[in-house]
Amino acid sequence: MPDHDVLIVGAGPVGLLLACLLLQDGLRVVVCERRAEADERTRAIGIHRPGLDALDAAGIGTDVRSEALRLAGGEVRSRRRTLATLAFAPDRPVLILPQPRTAALLRARVCALAADALVTGCTVRALRQTADAVQVTAETAEGPREFTASMVVVADGVHSRLRGELDIGWRRHAGRASYSMLDVDDPEAGDRAVLHCEPAGLVESFPLPDGRRRWVVRNGADDDLRCTDDFRAVIEERTGIRIGIGRETEPTSFIAAQHRATRLTRGRVVLLGDAAHEISPIGGQGMNLGWVDARRLAVELARSLPERMPELARFEWHVLRSASRAQRRSAFYMSMGAPAAAPVVHGRELLMRALGAPPVRGWTSGLLTMRGL
Repeated sequence: MPDHDVLIVGAGPVGLLLACLLLQDGLRVVVCERRAEADERTRAIGIHRPGLDALDAAGIGTDVRSEALRLAGGEVRSRRRTLATLAFAPDRPVLILPQPRTAALLRARVCALAADALVTGCTVRALRQTADAVQVTAETAEGPREFTASMVVVADGVHSRLRGELDIGWRRHAGRASYSMLDVDDPEAGDRAVLHCEPAGLVESFPLPDGRRRWVVRNGADDDLRCTDDFRAVIEERTGIRIGIGRETEPTSFIAAQHRATRLTRGRVVLLGDAAHEISPIGGQGMNLGWVDARRLAVELARSLPERMPELARFEWHVLRSASRAQRRSAFYMSMGAPAAAPVVHGRELLMRALGAPPVRGWTSGLLTMRGL
């Protein structure tokens, strides 16, 4: 008999949430995380209704609500004019909480459910499937370690090495651009997001808990915004807003891209989260979609294990369909913030005004808050 019902590779927010759900259902779970310490890089911040439902199911929804900032709504601007104003309905809230804090709450929940379930500093090197189990070879600070599990869930991120070793394709989809990001102190951050869809490129502004604000800038062809002064200057040039930034902080640059695995299962191994689909962060749906996938997978695994092999064809269909929809939405959001000539800017301003008009404003808000995914 295998040592574990499920072995999860990767202790990011998606892998940890799956572990919580499975442990609550009484399954024997181990999570292998290559980092010895928690990842403190700030990345995803938005929690939508489907993601919040998943966090509730994992037992940390109340804690998240108590720490998060609730976003009241947002504005879309262009050429220093407001084109649309949206509010988020009470039944579809958008909460703002930096990913490291959400992950810390999930990590604490996993450890409360099973003190030995999380193994850090543990890099999975190889998977070998047999008729009734997966044999897992890992490297730890103490040397090689072997695990066996009925199922393995690979949730080790966009750059998953195991996905390649499983000979699963990774196809690019529409939506790719370079951005720079910086979180700054802002005692007057409020509770509204502002999107500046400017001719020279997008500038996003999101309030954060504890009097801080996140700025995201789409890089132009000639922009190099790793310098604080350059980052500030571009925001002021595009929006007229001069932000205060401490000299000790520097912007972080990243590429927003979109990919999707050609399949999610290979025998007793399943891809999950960013290992299964990369969704552009412009739109804020990737982490939440991973949680939705994890919740769906947990149901299938708990229904079958340890007695029999799970049937995952329907799970795979749902995940790939939702990812495709999310990627189309994100590609559209990215196109609205791309550098553009005057005729294109004028046309998209008309479109954004139309999407913010009273007859369709509720539909637009639902689109932005993951309705239909």
